[in-house]
Amino acid sequence: MVQHKAQLKKQQKRGVDFKKIRRKVGRKLPPPKNTTNTEVKSKAIILPEQSLASEKAGLAVSKKGLTLKELLQQTSHHNAKVRRDALIGIRDIFSNHPAELKMHRLTVIEKLRERMSDDDKIVRETLYQLLKAVVFPACKEDNQGTFISLMMAYVFNAMTHLSIDVRLMAFKFFDLVVQHYPFSFSMYADKIIQHYKEILQKNQFNMHDKGKLKSVLAGLAHCLSLLPCNNSSSTDNNAIADRRILHAFESQVHEDRSGFSVTAMELKGLLPILVSGLQDFMPSVLTMEAQTYDCVLSILKSIDVVVKFFVYGKGTRTDQDVLQTLLKKLFGVFPLHPTHQSSEKGDNRYFILNVIISEIFFYLVDWSAPPSAFLDKFLVFVVDALSERVGHSGKSSFQKHSLSLIPFIPKLIMQVDNTWKPHILQAFTEAFKKCDPESPMKLVCLSAIEEILFPKNCSVSLNTSDSEIADFQISWIREIPSLLTLLGDKNTSASKAVLLLQLHLGQRGTFSEELDNMQYSLREFYSTRPLQDGNISYGPFMKLDREIQELSICCLYYFSFLDPSLLQSLAACCLCHDLEPSLLFRILEVTISAFRAGHIQIADYLSFLITLLSRYQVSSESNSPAVDKGGRSNVGLFRSVTSAVCSCLPQIGDDHLVLKMLEGAVIDQIANKPPLALENMCALLRMIVTLDSKPTKLSAPSVSKLANVLPRYLIHVSSLGEKDNGSGNAIRTSRNRYYTLPCFLLFNRSEKILYGVLNVMSSFILGPSFDGQNGHDMNNHSIRIVAAVNVILLMHEDVRVREILLRYKKEIGSVLQNIVRVMSDEGYKLKIEEKHKIQCAYDRLKTVTTR
Repeated sequence: MVQHKAQLKKQQKRGVDFKKIRRKVGRKLPPPKNTTNTEVKSKAIILPEQSLASEKAGLAVSKKGLTLKELLQQTSHHNAKVRRDALIGIRDIFSNHPAELKMHRLTVIEKLRERMSDDDKIVRETLYQLLKAVVFPACKEDNQGTFISLMMAYVFNAMTHLSIDVRLMAFKFFDLVVQHYPFSFSMYADKIIQHYKEILQKNQFNMHDKGKLKSVLAGLAHCLSLLPCNNSSSTDNNAIADRRILHAFESQVHEDRSGFSVTAMELKGLLPILVSGLQDFMPSVLTMEAQTYDCVLSILKSIDVVVKFFVYGKGTRTDQDVLQTLLKKLFGVFPLHPTHQSSEKGDNRYFILNVIISEIFFYLVDWSAPPSAFLDKFLVFVVDALSERVGHSGKSSFQKHSLSLIPFIPKLIMQVDNTWKPHILQAFTEAFKKCDPESPMKLVCLSAIEEILFPKNCSVSLNTSDSEIADFQISWIREIPSLLTLLGDKNTSASKAVLLLQLHLGQRGTFSEELDNMQYSLREFYSTRPLQDGNISYGPFMKLDREIQELSICCLYYFSFLDPSLLQSLAACCLCHDLEPSLLFRILEVTISAFRAGHIQIADYLSFLITLLSRYQVSSESNSPAVDKGGRSNVGLFRSVTSAVCSCLPQIGDDHLVLKMLEGAVIDQIANKPPLALENMCALLRMIVTLDSKPTKLSAPSVSKLANVLPRYLIHVSSLGEKDNGSGNAIRTSRNRYYTLPCFLLFNRSEKILYGVLNVMSSFILGPSFDGQNGHDMNNHSIRIVAAVNVILLMHEDVRVREILLRYKKEIGSVLQNIVRVMSDEGYKLKIEEKHKIQCAYDRLKTVTTR
């Protein structure tokens, strides 16, 4: 039988040799059975310490843990962010560890300077801030030559970079170097100016990018300001001789132009570029936005410096004419002003620019040639500026910016025609009186006044016969006393300039009447309270520097007469213990010179000397207020002053006449109650002795007063030995000799004085007693007798007085009798101790007088 076809297929399926595996989609296939297993297994090795951390132990690291060496290496990394972070890390290390910079400064500079030409702007700015804030201030006192040479090599390299941004940044780096090392400009002046000329060419970069241009122009202005182009005449008025000044004054100016290799040719090539840039800015000046103003201001400052270099430096009149031609367009648009209503800030900006343009014009003006066509409008601006009719920025800002116009005033007044002189003088006088005493403008005005009154060029001067001009000059002179008082010790330069002006007025002999009237207001400059009040209130004179004090003292000589009130104020200063001794003797020197010249009345001069010796507070105690600045006794100083005064007395005139004039005042001071101090009494006695002669010229009343006063004085001298147990005999003898010498000389010249003294001493033993000095209790009889005996013993120590005493045995015998009477009279009620002291004194006196 034949099988069916379907059955045959079914039978065939049952006999398959290989089983087919069905795979699901997405499942990973298992590896083949013959695959080799390549898996490697390992275990971690744990070390007790990391070697990298141990290497950094003790080193200065940044916040990220990097050392200085690692950070310096990273400054050359290909990634800009890494380079910037490295610079930040270096700043962090130097801020926290300043010693690192001092140790590695040259290595650091050698590495950091490479970043000046970095392609990344942020890296360059970060480097700039690092150098400005940390590196340069710390290295300012180091080897500057090496430091500058290391920096400048890469600065010049950056200035020639292909990228304009790198080149502009190079000028900022150079300006930073100049700010910290100003003399670096003189070392590379030629090369630097060449680079500035190249960068300022019109096609070098977009002139509308004023932010970049502003930085370059400001750096140029700063560099050019270091050129030696200051007007030497402006410094003449501030120079003061260090030596003493009395009859003459000579100022010396030393100007040093060495150290600059810059040539006039380079500056001549720079000026047209600056003028061209200024012309490019002129259309936008009318709007006066901030960046435009800064650029124009820097250009004008640079032009101003270049012009001054040729005028006061190495230029000729031909060079100045060339400059004037180049700047003619600038003078033509003067004054700059807005086309519409501007703000106060805008007006101030226009005023500042117009002031600089005026400076440039007046530097270049040729007064020997016909007047310039632009002269009138510049004169109008000067008058309006000084009268404050232009500019509305406030008093301080106005004085600051109009200051530079003042030095031109003397030349303008000398050169302009008569129609302009009153206007300029009036405006200048207003500015002088309105400006603050301590302001720089006041100092510049004083210099201008001195140049107007005493021009250096004798061929050009003001007509002093013109009453209108003389009125202005007198008004300036009358400001001197009040200005000195207002200045005080706040501005020594201004005080010095005022006193110099006063000194020159006296030396030249001009305006002598105004100079004499000045002294009535000058009293407050020395002292503001008369001596009679007791408490002296000192003026600014005592607070000034020694040099200025001496200058003011020298000015006193040139008054045609010294008013007594001014002498009294001066005497009050002499009594101040804060006054240096050299100045005290200087005052004595100047006053005697003024007296010999007939500037002081003899009565006033004698009163000045008597006041000085009678009112000076002397003390030998270190804790007393009457001591010098070092806390030492001023006894030695006062004795030197006494000697100086006594040396002046013979120069006054005939000794006999001078003695008659001062006798009454001196004797009254000596006999004054309460009594004077011992040193003051001795000084006045020495004045009498210096002028007196043998036989004495003293009047009978003076002899009588001295006879009553000298016992008290001698008792005080003898009592000093009781306090000086520790002093040597030589010192004690020398001191006693100083005090007793004038008394002994008086005894030698007038035996009436000695006779009166002995009689007073004899009466003194019995009583009543006179007032002792320094708290001595003379009511005790033993003390009084011992004191009287000590005085007579002091007299016996002098050979001349001892010989004179031989003729006064009767008076000495009276003294001995009175001593015996006191001891024998029971009415005195003496104690045993007192009797013993009196007996010892009696025995000593008896022994000495009976030899």
